[in-house]
Amino acid sequence: MLFLAATIILTSYLTLSFKMLQRFNISNLQAIVFNYFTCVIVGVIVNGSVPFNSQMVFEGWFPWACIMGITFVLLFNLIAYTAQKMGVAVASVANKLSLVIPFSFSLYLYNETSSWIKIVGIIMALTAVVLTCWPKQNTVKGSPQLISPLIWILLPAILFLGSGFLDTMIKYVEQSFINEHNNNAYLITSFAIAFISGFIILVILLIKGKEIFDKRSVLAGILIGIPNYFSIWFLLEVLKQYPGNSSAIIPIVNMGIVLFSSVMAWLIFKEFLSVKNWIGILLSLAAISLIAYG
Repeated sequence: MLFLAATIILTSYLTLSFKMLQRFNISNLQAIVFNYFTCVIVGVIVNGSVPFNSQMVFEGWFPWACIMGITFVLLFNLIAYTAQKMGVAVASVANKLSLVIPFSFSLYLYNETSSWIKIVGIIMALTAVVLTCWPKQNTVKGSPQLISPLIWILLPAILFLGSGFLDTMIKYVEQSFINEHNNNAYLITSFAIAFISGFIILVILLIKGKEIFDKRSVLAGILIGIPNYFSIWFLLEVLKQYPGNSSAIIPIVNMGIVLFSSVMAWLIFKEFLSVKNWIGILLSLAAISLIAYG
């Protein structure tokens, strides 16, 4: 339960931190690149050694670590953009609506058991996250955000597919390749690939003059990177604690993130929550109960 709560809090913190980047006018990309460098350093410290060697490219998990690292960079930048332009709550719902994808994947590939109560919980969860983050208008209180209808549709759709793909991949790799001996090696390699990918993009933009280096992004990257590493580490630990039940765990984590980040965004950043949003939050609690105990 402690690992579950830590996963929810730390992942919510990541989305909320992007609003702080906006407030201090710090480049998303620069902060994200240094965030992944920090993740590598933290992973090495946790692991107690540097896991990189010439043989790891032949490991079954290595290609997945490369895909995961690139996905990290793309998805993180997209989440940051969505949180800043459309609000933390909207970014959370677009991100975590994807729970349907790993849920279906777990039932199909691993033959995990389900029940009508759990199915109702999933349907209720989808309804809840939509209600929780449904904006009254395309604005965040005190900061109008003019978003075209096309972008309003595309951003949630891309986040839905990308986050669902990432969660599903984490589960697949954890089930097929990961054990207590290579867990950190896989995570550190994924973060290293994310750093290298983001760094290459950043250097290109710096050369072209489209980015100006901001030393504050180093500190921002550290403050994001440490929680980021442990959010993934805790998620893998939760999945290992409840083998054969990821179809319930992942929805619970996602719903918790939506609930927690929406409330914190309302408290800290004064993001507007309508009556419909609050109904969604209450419905979220009911959905979590059904999914967890169905």
